[in-house]
Amino acid sequence: MSFLHNKNIVLGITGGIAAYKSLSLVRRLKDQGANVRVVMTDAAQEFIRPLSFQALSGNAVHLSLLDAEAEAAMGHIELARWADLIVIAPATANSMARLANGQADDLLTTLCLASKAPLAIAPAMNQAMWSNSVTQQNRQTLVDRGAVILGPASGEQACGDVGEGRMLEADEIVEQIEPLFNLQALSGVRVLVTAGPTREAIDPVRYISNHSSGKMGYAIAQAALEAGASVELVSGPCALVANDRISRTDVESAKEMQQVVLQHIEQVDIFIAVAAVADYRPKQVSGQKIKKQADKMNIELIKNPDILASVAGLQHRPFCVGFAAETEKLEQHARLKLEAKQLDMIVANRVDQSDGGFNSDYNSATVIWAGGQHVFEKTSKSRLATDLVRLIAEHYTI
Repeated sequence: MSFLHNKNIVLGITGGIAAYKSLSLVRRLKDQGANVRVVMTDAAQEFIRPLSFQALSGNAVHLSLLDAEAEAAMGHIELARWADLIVIAPATANSMARLANGQADDLLTTLCLASKAPLAIAPAMNQAMWSNSVTQQNRQTLVDRGAVILGPASGEQACGDVGEGRMLEADEIVEQIEPLFNLQALSGVRVLVTAGPTREAIDPVRYISNHSSGKMGYAIAQAALEAGASVELVSGPCALVANDRISRTDVESAKEMQQVVLQHIEQVDIFIAVAAVADYRPKQVSGQKIKKQADKMNIELIKNPDILASVAGLQHRPFCVGFAAETEKLEQHARLKLEAKQLDMIVANRVDQSDGGFNSDYNSATVIWAGGQHVFEKTSKSRLATDLVRLIAEHYTI
């Protein structure tokens, strides 16, 4: 499974004849499992119609900064948060100049300024324009700001000239952007991640659970894999698919999750407890379906094992990262959990926020450790997972 699997990629298309190559690029990105949203400039639409990109990407094409309908659904800020990577292919000399100068006068340039996602640029222009000193200064400015320049290739051009300036082929672009998600910050490190909810049985057909979708935990597991770690994923019930390079064990209850975690923990360097484990379970589990009879039914609950605390309390324990899902007093409750369980780090997030937390594709987080903290603003869970793993890697190696 590719490192681009389930990554959110915004593909920006500017006004050059090479725009036709971007159709193949969308297809190749989709083949690798990426989610693709296309943004086209006005000039790009003169070369190729948006409907073609909509058909290939499976998503509406974004065209205008001031499109009221688009703003109501996914405006430039939401699109900026959604993106794990922005790729501009083709990037004309004009578009590179505007990006280098920080212009934000259309949807694509505004999106680039508003997003914290990496930016990859595939130039496509006449060989004389590419070699011009102004274009090269703009290229260097973009590189200095962290942009990745893909190509250009050399060869015969649409105008008849021969030289550097051809946009790379789709396969070459995919090959060059995939390593952007292969960070190697945890190369050789063994990571165990728990994800999803647990289900605590009442009888054979009923259970107590919560709203966790598992999306954050699975994103963390993928990000750890991309950082070079070998990853064990212990998952509660959810409908997600893990990368086939991740060793996944499915469980139902908190006790089952604890059992599997403790079976593996001696071989683990970092333990990241993302799962929303039920705090309590029914004391008695009926062997048969409970029939509806009385107006009331009382269920006595007993406390579940604290998986994170049991791991953090081991004599030879791994680096322990906990998650705190809160609806109030976020930092206060997270710090109490950090200290009470003697964790190395805790990631706290509000689960009552709109379009964030449980079931959402977005999240924000406050990460706290002894002597410091860092706040991550709302972004895609995939992007947040990459940032969290990078931060965890920095503290693990201190």
